[in-house]
Amino acid sequence: MKSAGMNMCEGPILKKMVIYAIPIMLTQVFQLLFNAADLVVVGRFCGSISVGAIGATGSLTTLLVNLFIGLSVGASVVVAQNLGADNRQGVFRAVHTAIPLATICGVFLTIVGIVFSSSLLRIMGTPDKVLPLSSLYMKIYFCGMIPSLVYNFGAAILRAAGDSKGPLIYLTIAGVVNVLLNLFFVLVLDMNVAGVALATAISQLLSMVLVLIALMRRTDACRLDWKCLHLYKTSIFEICRIGLPAGVQSSLFAASNVLIQSSINSFGDVVMAGNAAAGNIEGITYTAMNAIYQATLSFVGQNTGAKKYDRVNRSLGAGLFLVIVVGLVTGGLTRMLGRPLLSIYITDSPQAIEYGIIRMNYVALFYLFCGMMDVTTGALRGLGRSFIPMVISLLGSCVFRIVWIFTVFAAHRTLETLYLCYPISWPITFMAQMTAYIIVMKKIQKQN
Repeated sequence: MKSAGMNMCEGPILKKMVIYAIPIMLTQVFQLLFNAADLVVVGRFCGSISVGAIGATGSLTTLLVNLFIGLSVGASVVVAQNLGADNRQGVFRAVHTAIPLATICGVFLTIVGIVFSSSLLRIMGTPDKVLPLSSLYMKIYFCGMIPSLVYNFGAAILRAAGDSKGPLIYLTIAGVVNVLLNLFFVLVLDMNVAGVALATAISQLLSMVLVLIALMRRTDACRLDWKCLHLYKTSIFEICRIGLPAGVQSSLFAASNVLIQSSINSFGDVVMAGNAAAGNIEGITYTAMNAIYQATLSFVGQNTGAKKYDRVNRSLGAGLFLVIVVGLVTGGLTRMLGRPLLSIYITDSPQAIEYGIIRMNYVALFYLFCGMMDVTTGALRGLGRSFIPMVISLLGSCVFRIVWIFTVFAAHRTLETLYLCYPISWPITFMAQMTAYIIVMKKIQKQN
């Protein structure tokens, strides 16, 4: 089947993976930078309290959203495998199921975010000083959930078809609009965090429109026809079979991070501000490595559909090589430039900057292990095995971190002890995922 994208089943894998991953990497880095503009604008014109207020919502928002973002992973794998198998009908049904499914999930998230945000933030122990701003930010932010999820599902379909450049262009346009609206709402209208959240929601709407137009203009089986939108039972099952475990895994990670954020909240608003800024900066490393995860997912997915298992193994090997290089370079640079980068976000609290440095010492320098873990997870999902990495991640990272907080951290209540759970849990989980991949591949090859 010819499509307006990259053929992942033929040619040099490493070269193609780099070409495919770079636009995704740029897309996610730009997205992070545009999100960083939220913190920079409020940090410079509203103060560190507003920075902490937005930062306090991050792990909770991720917890609520990731379950449904995981379904977009399922859509991506289903489309990729059907493209590799040259199954036009399977691609058609997956595409036309994914968009209405994203809309339904968006409606649900919008209701949950608006109704329960204040209560959930209180449960997390968000300080009274930042609670009103955090709650307001979340309620407005969740008004953009429908366009956010539709964009993510649409972008996942385009990437599965080999088009990683389109989402980069659409997100860049929406991101520029986001920054301009940030400045307008905060500087001109003095809306503080509400203006930042509103700008984000509007930019998400724009990105959704652009990705839908791109799907409608395609000439292959991924072309979107509004008259054909339908929740096909077979496609829903396949998307959920792969996507739900992926979403549950991401949500469980977020749940453990919510617990960590609650522990950070107990140190006060200055620590919260430093942690929020450092986490946002470190996100550049994570998003760059996540692009390689998505590349591995798509390459493994298409080659699994084509039953080219040698290329499946080589795709994982290329992904691990790339993620190690990216993790070492970006993680090292992030730590090296830590203070000047943190100073961009925080201008009124040198102490908050120092707390941000503490986080970087324990997280940024070890992010490559997180990337290795994610790439191996992506390979397993590309093979159509999503439940296995979910269970491994639950035990290797989430349960481990929760136990760590209630034992080691409870006995030694320092930020250093708290952050240490990250660089310990990542390599443990990676080794378990790699073992699972080897076992699964042997079984698949025997069956074929």
